[in-house]
Formats: sequence, C-alpha cells, structure tokens
Amino acid sequence: MAPTWDEAVAQVCAPGSMFEIQEVDVRGVPTKVFAGTPPSMRTLFDLARGRDGVYLVYEDERWTFADVMAQVDAVGATLVNRYGVAKGDRVAISMRNYPEWITSFAAICSIGAVAVPLNAWWTLDEMAYGLRDSGAKVLIADRERVERVAPVIDDLGIAVVAVRVDEVPAGVDRFDDVLERGAPLPEADIDLDDDATILYTSGTTGHPKGAVSTHRAVLSALMAFACRAAVNRVRGEGQQADDGPTYPPCSILVVPLFHVTGCVPVMLGSFIGGTRLVIMYKWDPERALELIERERVTSFVGVPTMSWDLLESPKFAEHDTSSLQSVGGGGAPAPPELVKRIDGNFRRGRPNIGYGMTETNAYGPGNSGDDYVARPTSTGRVVPVVELKVTDPEGNDLPQGETGEIWFKGPHLIRGYWNRPEATADTIVDGWLRSGDIGRIDDEGFVYVVDRAKDMVLRGGENVYCAEVEAALYEHPDVYEAAVFGVPHERLGEEVAAAILPRPGRTIDVESLQAFVRERLAPFKVPTVVTIHDEALPRNASGKILKRELRDAMVAGGD
Repeated sequence: MAPTWDEAVAQVCAPGSMFEIQEVDVRGVPTKVFAGTPPSMRTLFDLARGRDGVYLVYEDERWTFADVMAQVDAVGATLVNRYGVAKGDRVAISMRNYPEWITSFAAICSIGAVAVPLNAWWTLDEMAYGLRDSGAKVLIADRERVERVAPVIDDLGIAVVAVRVDEVPAGVDRFDDVLERGAPLPEADIDLDDDATILYTSGTTGHPKGAVSTHRAVLSALMAFACRAAVNRVRGEGQQADDGPTYPPCSILVVPLFHVTGCVPVMLGSFIGGTRLVIMYKWDPERALELIERERVTSFVGVPTMSWDLLESPKFAEHDTSSLQSVGGGGAPAPPELVKRIDGNFRRGRPNIGYGMTETNAYGPGNSGDDYVARPTSTGRVVPVVELKVTDPEGNDLPQGETGEIWFKGPHLIRGYWNRPEATADTIVDGWLRSGDIGRIDDEGFVYVVDRAKDMVLRGGENVYCAEVEAALYEHPDVYEAAVFGVPHERLGEEVAAAILPRPGRTIDVESLQAFVRERLAPFKVPTVVTIHDEALPRNASGKILKRELRDAMVAGGD
C-alpha cells in the first residue's frame, strides 16, 4: 500500500536528508527553511559546470551545459569589466524567450547584481517606468525592445546591449561586439539574504510594483518544488501504467521567461535538475506539438489555456505526445473538464496544477495525478516548509474549512516591494503574506481558491488590474464613467470587459476606444468586450460602481 501524504512528507523531510526542515531567523521572523538550501544562486548555476550533454534547445540551436556556462561567464565579466556593475546594482532584461535571456539572468545573479526581468509586452511608457523605478544600470534587450525604448535611452542614462541584431542605433552596444568571450566569471561575495530579482507585478494604483526576492526566497521555492516532486515519487505518483519506452526528463518552455512561472519552476528548475529545456519563442500549439514529439518532452508547464490549445488543435492526433508525463501548470484555475480531458487524452501525461504568485516565487499548493482527478477544484497541498492560514477581513484566523483570505508564510516569499514600504506593509504582516485570494483549507490540507479579493482579471495567465485599465480609459476625452472587470472566456479563462458611459452629448466608437487604450497599455490589457451605456453605471450606497451587476448583465447578454 502506498504511503499517505503525511508519511511520504515525513520520509522525504527526515533529519539528515536534503529536505530536512530547520527553523532560523529570516529578517527578524522565525522561519522554517530547508537545511540543504544552497548558499546562493551562483552555487545553483555552478551545478551545470560538471554536466555533459545538451541543456538548451532553441529552434535549430542546441546549447550544451558547457556552452551555456561559457556565455554566463562572459556576460558576467562584461557587466563587471565594461559596465562597472557591482553587487546590488540592477540589470534589466527585456526580450522574448532566447537562450541569451537565460545566460544574462544567470550571469547577473552570479555576480551579486539584481536581475530585473521586464514584461516584453510592455509599451514604451511601461518600459521606461520599470527602468526608472528599478534604477537599472544596464538593459539587455532584443531588437524589438531596443527599438521600442530607443527614444528615451538618453533620458534614462543607462547602457543598452542588444542581442541577436546585425545593426544597432547610436548609443546601443551590440551583444556580440562587447561580449568578453573566454573571460572568467568575476568573484562575488553573495549572502543568502541579498536581493536577487525584481519582478514587476501589476499594481492597483496604475503602476506595477517591483516584487523583490532574495537568493534565499528563489532557492527556497525551487527546493519546495523539488521536495514536492520527491514526495510524489515516494507515494508512487507519476505516469500512468504503460509498457512503452521511457525518456530522460525534458521540459518545454511555453510561457515567457519574464513570468515567475517561466523563470523559477521551469527555467531554474531545469538548472537545479540538470534537465534539457526546449525553448519556444512564442506560444503556438501546433509548433508545441511538433517540439514535444521531436524532443520527447516529458513535462509541460503552462497556463490552462495552453493545455486547452493542445487538446483542441486539429493536429493533436497527428503527433506523438506519449513522452509527456506531466501536463498542467498554473496562473489561472483550470476547469474540471480540462482536468478530465488531460487525464483521458494523453497516453501517460497526468494533470497537475500549482497555485502560486510572483510574491511566492510561484510556489504554493500543488495538485497532481490521482489527487487532482479526484479533487479537480482544489489547488492541492504544500510541503511543510510553507505555512498557510485563512483569515477574516480583519486578519483574524478562521477555523479549518471556513472561507476567507489565504495567507502564506515561508522562506520563499518576497522581502517586499521595491521602494514601496506602504505596499509592503499592507501585503506582508508579521512574516505572513496576504494573497488577496479567497479560499478555504480542508481537513487533509487541500486548498480551494474560490474568488479573488483583489480587483483583477486573469486573462490567459496574465494579471490585468482593473484600476490600471480604468485609468487609461478615463484619459479618453469622451469617457465619463468606466468600469473594468473580467467575464468568462472558454480559452483564456477570463477576458477584459469594460462598461462605458460617455460624456453628455458625446458618442464613443468602441474600436477607436480600444486603439486609444492600446497606445497606453500592453495589448493583453485592452478590453475586448465593451458596452456603451446611456445611463449612469449602477452604484451602491457608498458610490462604488457595482461591477458584479454589470458583469452578470453582460454575461446574460444584457447591456
């Protein structure tokens, strides 16, 4: 008989093991940590130096572990020697999924600097804000992002390095021209609690917030993912019974590297595991099916939308997906029907889901295999280095099974928001992080997320905060009232919707309004469903617009 969850956890986290749990002081808060946590992310990347074989596959390019680490060393040397990057300096990355994104990120963290991945979909204004807010010293970007930011490079006063380009604008360095090939990686004195990354997450005030993670936070999340995998192995969870061939572990990167999911569990997880990583430049289900078959991919981690896309592809049956053992991801809830379809349509692939945030370095409750099939509405359980609780609106703990706000505690949390002490204090209370999500925890530790307290739309895994979109809409001279909310969408989970009341005597063309917003915000934030009203939008006694009423009317087909 297979061990229970608690028995497997006790075995994996036993004293003397890699996943032994100790309690230490982290920024004044007693915190459970893994005894085997590496001393820095540099140590994590150094693990790749002794490995043979191919690590990265990008289109027709195949990079060995040695190739990757040679470029990591060269980028690190270039940043220190040419650009004067020192410990604690911020270095931004803005590009699509390229091998150079990964080598740049590894180099930045390995020299004690702080990696600042920028959303590659951002507009010029959004990019400029992120660069100014973080105080980045250097920007490493691809051609499209270099062209986008070119008008403000002089004003920003930062060095810009362009990858995969033949020619560069004045004031921009070409990656291939400045790279110090063959140079050793400069030495760096890195503490486990030094800053490592700043990942921007949308803010309700209209500007994104920089979520700051230390080396400990990122490594602890990676260790937690690895611990959960070990628990699953002890419990006998994995591929469905099959007498076909087995394949070495291989992941496919289908989400952007600037997302915490793509960066931490997928990319960094492949580093810590020494597994091959197949990079997609952008999402395309038919191309993904080709790569899964060609590279014998064993793990697929994306947002639920992507799993839908694979299954709905007219070419799904034409491709051999039997190498897949795990299909799922996170970023948004998965409909129970999708869980069932994954389990029934892949020869070996079992469904899985994870519930995490930028602020938790993507780690949180996870559900997979038989547990997930039996409880398709649950996001699963956590390994014991992470603590969870549910509270009422005042922050008081609620009894088990009751519904309230979910709070996280553990070494994987961000230390706070960059230069936002008030936002940090609102989100992190006595070492606990308020998720803003509403849910409950049952007597077996399974977590169920039922709603979001934050005013946010989850569109295909992208966070869209309504206040930011409303702020852009209100800039339009003909808009009198605007309310933004999410409405259900079969593939994306939710799409962005807006209810608009024009100014008296004015009319609004929906397409023109969408174009107006597109000039100010990234494309995924532009409302795709817009209703124009001729009466004031409904409000409650305190004057707050009743978005739920508007949403329900829109879903029902009303105005």
